[in-house]
Amino acid sequence: MNKSTIFVGIDISKDVFDVYDSEACHMQFSNDEKGFDLFIKQLTSNHWCVMEATGCYHQRLAITLFDIGLRVSVINPLIIKRFIQMKLKQVKTDKSDSKMICLYAMEQALDLWSPEPDYIVECKALQGVVRLYFKQRTALKNTLHSISTGNRCKGKLKSSIVRQLKCLDKEINLLETEIENLIRTHEQELFMRLNTIPGVGRKTSMLLIVSTNGFRDFESPRQLSSYFGLAPNERSSGSSVRGRSRISKRGNSLVRNHLFLCSFTACVHNPQCKALFDRIVLKGKSKKLALIAVCNKLIKQAYGISKSGLDYDRNYIGRLN
Repeated sequence: MNKSTIFVGIDISKDVFDVYDSEACHMQFSNDEKGFDLFIKQLTSNHWCVMEATGCYHQRLAITLFDIGLRVSVINPLIIKRFIQMKLKQVKTDKSDSKMICLYAMEQALDLWSPEPDYIVECKALQGVVRLYFKQRTALKNTLHSISTGNRCKGKLKSSIVRQLKCLDKEINLLETEIENLIRTHEQELFMRLNTIPGVGRKTSMLLIVSTNGFRDFESPRQLSSYFGLAPNERSSGSSVRGRSRISKRGNSLVRNHLFLCSFTACVHNPQCKALFDRIVLKGKSKKLALIAVCNKLIKQAYGISKSGLDYDRNYIGRLN
């Protein structure tokens, strides 16, 4: 970054996006190709565009700016929210939000953003639909159980629910197969290496690869733990505040749940995880706490294997423990 850099804070909504730059200039454009073209005409190579990650609304503009070679940063909305609170700002409008994003960019170090590969984007979309189908299947199973228990209204209603369940099972299998095919096509080696970790199965390996962009978006296992909501969250201050340490539970709950289920198998078949589990339990800690520690150990092992390019070796405890 040099002194000539002009930071541009961008607040995006469905139809429009507000722009505020470090030269105190505010503009508003439509969130479509026409608006993008008008906005780009105002930019030079000195501009650095900063925006929040707002679901699907920011993606088109961010990709458009990246493709023409401009610097782009995409910030977690929670970070901007906390920054606004820190500044004790009470007014919240699109213009004020874009101004605060610009101010954050001027005060804080930024990481450059680059779009995820197409296959990662496609896998995430497929996983989202699979999760939706699982929720629908659970709701239908509960309804079927209620009908069967009540011994009423069976007939056509029950047959209809059974048909829908079979259809959902078929669609889930098709989509999961497509996800695995995409992973094997683009990340075959990493996928196979992750499967060598005792306790980590195919579905968990695929989830880890997709949610981390093949572990390329993270610089340490600690970052991964925080991202998945498995990092301890301690609350203590002086002699009066002594809150229990808990995991934050932020981030991808699906990956977190899969890792927790994997921890049961890892405690038996993964030597490092078993040693960690036993050590924590012997100290008098709860088994749930020990299982969460095992989840973090699995993350460390997965991260280490992804960066080293080596398979898991149960006899090489020094590296993975």
